[in-house]
Amino acid sequence: MIAPKSEAELSQAIAEAEGPLAISGGGTRSLGVPVAGETLCTAGLSGITLYEPGALTLVARAGTPLAEVESTLAGENQRLAFEPMDHRPLLGREGTPTIGGVVAANVAGPRRIQAGACRDSLIGVRFADGRGKIIKNGGRVMKNVTGYDLVKLLAGSYGTLGVLSEVSFKVLPASETVATLSLEGLDTARAVRALSLALGSPFEVTGAAHAPQGFAPSAGGPARGPLTLLRIEGFAESVRYRSEKLRRLLAEFGEPGVETDAGANAGIWADVRDLRAFAGSDSDVWRISVKPTDAPAAAARLDAERTIFDWGGGLIWAEVEPGRDIRPVLAGIAGHATLIRAAEDTRRRIPVFQPEPAAVEKLAAGLRRQFDPRGILNPGLMG
Repeated sequence: MIAPKSEAELSQAIAEAEGPLAISGGGTRSLGVPVAGETLCTAGLSGITLYEPGALTLVARAGTPLAEVESTLAGENQRLAFEPMDHRPLLGREGTPTIGGVVAANVAGPRRIQAGACRDSLIGVRFADGRGKIIKNGGRVMKNVTGYDLVKLLAGSYGTLGVLSEVSFKVLPASETVATLSLEGLDTARAVRALSLALGSPFEVTGAAHAPQGFAPSAGGPARGPLTLLRIEGFAESVRYRSEKLRRLLAEFGEPGVETDAGANAGIWADVRDLRAFAGSDSDVWRISVKPTDAPAAAARLDAERTIFDWGGGLIWAEVEPGRDIRPVLAGIAGHATLIRAAEDTRRRIPVFQPEPAAVEKLAAGLRRQFDPRGILNPGLMG
């Protein structure tokens, strides 16, 4: 394994590589097609290099543990806006999630409906391309848009365009108060209507999820379901006002329960974010993005063992029997499906990522040739 401790060592390692490199951070996300190559681990590139709470800006080396970033921000009552998912429960992995891995996979959580994805908070990157050349794009403030498209391009490129060495974020203040409204017993169609009504309201919902079989409770015990959840965050008086207005708005769907305990709310949304209900199973897990209005029809076609709807139905997580490609049954429904958890032979046999139209695939291949002309960075990982 190659384990650089500095950006210079990272550059040298890539420049001198004689074959494919399998890029790894904390080893927590075995996503994509398995890569055959020598492991290049970036965990040694660690540390927060700049944090200016007043400017809402943080810069960290790519191997910095996500927990360190979140702890540092919490010390100033701030947070990453996009609520990154921890894949370890779902994938049965150990290791330490790193901030570079979050960016490489463009990882986000339930708050994406309000705050956007990881790439929407990312304002700068440093990375080594396939030649070992160090490239810097973006800056420390949002108004600096130099190379902004390239910053966004690296987020979600899974290490196929370059190996991140440093990332810069715009961060946000943490919420003073959180409230979760819950509705029990709704079928999928009614749940999506309730979620859509809430998201279309002026009450600034920051989480909207539904589980026909219930969520795995963080305190243990059996999951109850169907369960529909809505989250409101902000100043205490504002949260109280908006919760009451939303409760009245949803009266046609039943009497919502309201949870205001901070610890309980943290557990509820960690269960949603990390798909703890899917932990410990051998079934395949798919991530499906569709229009929320298409979610009930899409779910009905899947014949899934378990589903969880996030983003008001715009994101469907589906647990299905191993080895089945679900895309044929979704034909005619606009969107895309990604295979997140499956055995290695399944990930080699079934396209992990949604096949792109020919023109888009040609453009993507051209970008990979431009940034990695030798084809050594995570070759084949994205199909």
